[in-house]
Amino acid sequence: MNDKSLAQLFDLPLLQDYYQLTKPKVVALLLLTAWVGMLLAEPTIASLDNMVLGLAGIGLLASAAAAMNHSLDSSIDAQMRRTRWRPVARGRISTRAAMIFALWLAASGFVLLYWGVNPLTAWLTLASLFGYAIVYTLLLKKATPQNIVIGGLAGAMPPLLGWISITGQLSAEPWLLVMIIFTWTPPHFWSLAIHRRDEYAGANIPMLPVTHGIEFTKTAILFYLLMLTLICLLPYLIGMSGLIYLVGSLGLNLGFCWHGWLLKHGERPGQAMRTFRFSIYHLMLLFGLLLLDHHWLWRLS
Repeated sequence: MNDKSLAQLFDLPLLQDYYQLTKPKVVALLLLTAWVGMLLAEPTIASLDNMVLGLAGIGLLASAAAAMNHSLDSSIDAQMRRTRWRPVARGRISTRAAMIFALWLAASGFVLLYWGVNPLTAWLTLASLFGYAIVYTLLLKKATPQNIVIGGLAGAMPPLLGWISITGQLSAEPWLLVMIIFTWTPPHFWSLAIHRRDEYAGANIPMLPVTHGIEFTKTAILFYLLMLTLICLLPYLIGMSGLIYLVGSLGLNLGFCWHGWLLKHGERPGQAMRTFRFSIYHLMLLFGLLLLDHHWLWRLS
């Protein structure tokens, strides 16, 4: 069977569109933080079965939230250059089909977590989906410039969900990881919002650079970066991590603060997008350091 007949059989462009509905890059970053939460939950390596089922269930529900966002935000996406090529915004997938797909993903993920992992993880992950898809997308995004701050809690939950998928109970330690992502979120999104300020204004979305101006937003980014630097010290201060994490996190946060300082006081064009891109690597490497440090301490113990 040649490539053309395969494409006709599986309708590869349509499959690619449905794949894009899940925001795979965003979900991959969420799953990385959930996986680190799983590995930090126990002194030794957790059960492989639990990790695989937990990541699959969390991934399905995160993908469902992304697909719901595509469906509910299609009219806004069509007005913005960054998002106007999305499948629903371009009409390649209907809003109804996207929502049905999202509900199927959500049901599959919930059942997998409830029966394959534990009920607490299932309900909390479902609550995170509700927080992102309903509270943030339908209510906060169009209502307040603090949409990212308040709605960011839903996106900060994966480390806690990963931890609970292994232990089956709430603990104080994973909430520190939630606090890190919660504080990281505003500088991450506001940097992008500065770069796309005119697009958000045209779509009538009250992002902070639209409602309070770009200079105010730059100051807010620096404030959150200072808070992030302090909060990232907490895992070391409570004995959750060691010197490898402490030194590495200080370096990463100083780098992030430097990008924020250049954004506020520098004159380089495109600094907002450089700050945004650095924020992604910052979070990936920060959680990688947590994992490396935990593995090193475990080997020494």
